[in-house]
Formats: sequence, C-alpha cells, structure tokens
Amino acid sequence: MAESLAEDLCAFVDAGPSPFHAVAEMARRLEGAGFQALDERRPWRLSPGDRRYVIRDGGSVIAFRMGRESPADAGYRLVGAHTDSPTMRVRPSSDVRREHYRLLGVEPYGGLLAHTWLDRDLTVAGRVAVPTAHGVEMRLVHLPGAPLRIPSLAIHLFRELREDGLKLDPQRHLLPVHGPEDDGQRPVLQQVAEQAGCPLPDILGHDLVLTDTQPSAVAGTSIRAPRLDNLASCHAGLGALMDAAPAAATQVLVANDHEEVGSGSAEGARGPFLEDVLRRLVAAAGDDDPQAPARAFAGSMLVSADCAHAVHPNYADRHETSHRPRLGSGPVIKANANQAYATDAATTAGFLTACRQAGVSPQYFVSRADLPCGSTIGPLAATRLGIATIDVGAPILSMHSCREQADTRDVAPTVAALQAHFQTAAARMG
Repeated sequence: MAESLAEDLCAFVDAGPSPFHAVAEMARRLEGAGFQALDERRPWRLSPGDRRYVIRDGGSVIAFRMGRESPADAGYRLVGAHTDSPTMRVRPSSDVRREHYRLLGVEPYGGLLAHTWLDRDLTVAGRVAVPTAHGVEMRLVHLPGAPLRIPSLAIHLFRELREDGLKLDPQRHLLPVHGPEDDGQRPVLQQVAEQAGCPLPDILGHDLVLTDTQPSAVAGTSIRAPRLDNLASCHAGLGALMDAAPAAATQVLVANDHEEVGSGSAEGARGPFLEDVLRRLVAAAGDDDPQAPARAFAGSMLVSADCAHAVHPNYADRHETSHRPRLGSGPVIKANANQAYATDAATTAGFLTACRQAGVSPQYFVSRADLPCGSTIGPLAATRLGIATIDVGAPILSMHSCREQADTRDVAPTVAALQAHFQTAAARMG
C-alpha cells in the first residue's frame, strides 16, 4: 500500500511541472472518479451527493461532494493546499545574449533555495495564450529534453567561495544558459511556440516556469522529487476526497495558486475564490436564507495541508528541542503562538479525532522561539472566512529545494487522516 501510493505520488508530481499542469492532472483524476466540471459563468443547481469541480485561471481548483444535508445545517469539511512551488519564472522579454551565449531571462518566484538549481538539467513548462477563431485559448506546454542549465563558476575562478560562502545575485548569476549563439538551436520561445502549434508572433502571453527534468524516484523508504511542497498535499487531499464516503457535511478540496508569493491574486487564498464557491454551494443547494452562508462557515472546519519541516540530522539545533518531526512517523500538526499557523485547541481536537478514527498518530512542530516561522494558506482562509482551521502537513527535508525528500511511510497516513476529516461530523467548539 505504502509503495503503491508513493509511486502514485511520484507520477502525480511528474505530471505537474507547473501549477497549470498540476490542476490539469487533478481534473483528469477527478473526471475519472466521476466528478464533473462546473463553469463559474453558468448557474449551478446541485443535489446531495453531486460531485463537481471548478477551475479558476488554470492554476487553482476546488472540488467537492455535496453532503446529505444543507451546508447551512451540516457545514463544510475542507482540505486546503497549494499548487505552486518555488521556482523561476520566464520574463516577457526573455532572449538574453551574453558573451556569445544565448540565455533565458528569468526571475525568482517564491523563496527558492537558489543554489540547488545550479548544474541541473532544466526545461520550461507552463501555459501560453494563443488567438483562435473562437477567442484566446490557453495551451499547456512542457519542452522535452533538457535545453537549459545554470552552470556554477569553477572553483579556480572563485577561490573566495571557501571563506565567504556562495552568494548568488539573481539578476546576474541565475540566468539559465541555452547554448552558444552559433550552435543552431532554435530559441526557447520558438520551441514553445512549435509545441503550442502556433507561430511565435501568435503567442499573446505566457506563464512559464523553470522545472527540473529528473524524474521523481523512490529509493528504499525515501521519495526524492521536485515540488513535493506542496504537490504532496494536493495529492493527499485529492485521494482523500475521491475515496471518502459521503457524509452529512459537504466535502471540499481547495488547491490555490500563488501561495509561495503571498496568495494575493483572484485565485489565491487571499482572493475570493473559495468564498465565492462556498457561498454558491449554499445557494445552489436551494437555501435562500441570508444567514445560511454564515451558519455554514460557523459549522465548518478547514485542514490546511502544507508540508512540514522534518528534523535535519545535520542541523538538529535548528529545531525546537521537544518538537522534532521525523520522516516516516506520520503527519505533523503545526502550531505557532503568533498565528503564522491557524492551529488552536479546538481544531487540534477536531483533527486528532479524525486521526484516531483513521488509526494515525500525528507529530507536532513549532519553530524555535528565536527563529521566524513560515506560514500557509491556513491563516489567510481563516481570516477571510472565519472558518475554524488547523495547519498540518507531511514531513519533508530540503523544503524549497529544486529537489526535496519525503518518506513513503507518510503518504498513506496523511491520506487516511484527511479522509477521516472529510467524514467527521465534528463542529467548532467553544
């Protein structure tokens, strides 16, 4: 079971080199499980048990199964994740020439560990906007092979590295090299246009990111893969929703884009996407009471699923002494006194109830008091909607690296805990 789920996670990650590919893969799997697409521009009419999903701007998706009871009466059981990962985005004018080399103009996206992108075989993936007879069409692209690489500077020319350490200027040092100007290769955007099936001048816009070309792999109990933060949570939430038994409450999975850069977009967690959908579900279920959405939110709970920091064997001092999650020991409850995580006593109790029903024993993480804490979509969604929220996640190493590490033994327990949450009727306490 653990091995098959881990291999499926690897296949899911490899199918999602960009947020748009990840959402397309989620939609493909949802369709296979009987979920049907909705259009935000059309009226929705929904009945108990209906399975639907809706995509906003290609990179965010919300999938749900309507409950046996009205959301106003039974609330929502939600799992939240995000589809984006730290990387580098291709600039609008990206053809850069230096010293008779062709380079690709990029800029960092999110808090990436920049040095981990050096000397790796890279390509680009994402979407392009193309005019058609029926209007503008968004097309997914993912260049084959490994046309790009960010070469390190040889130690012979960089002796001070030993004393001063590596300091990378993103403007000067992180542009991937495509090759010499005279090697006969077509420019990257020309190759993108060919894969999109249009002339280069027809590309009206693009959202392209760098992506590692090395496939995900399982070695022993280790999963080595790019974008585990946070496609691992998208995978777990998706599996949990598709396998969950119908319940009184409406079960909802939301996977937002742009978490790594603050979630400030129409489809990000700071935006109205989730609220728009939740309010429409109340109305589509036939409840026209003006107080119904507020009642639904008050009886709901969100599990914000985002990968957690496993204790690092070479940097154990960076962890709080009594909170050192280990790979292979189950999902992690994340807490922070200053609300960088939305976890509190009531939501911890709700999630522990689900874990016990699933036979899962969670771990705990808090940051050291003298180190800053990262955050997630959890506090953003809780602030916007007033829904009780907890932050959890599977433990990983090398978070925000070009290639991260998880454990096969954490995949099934994380799915099981989220599935139990979808099926649990616990309401907010206090």
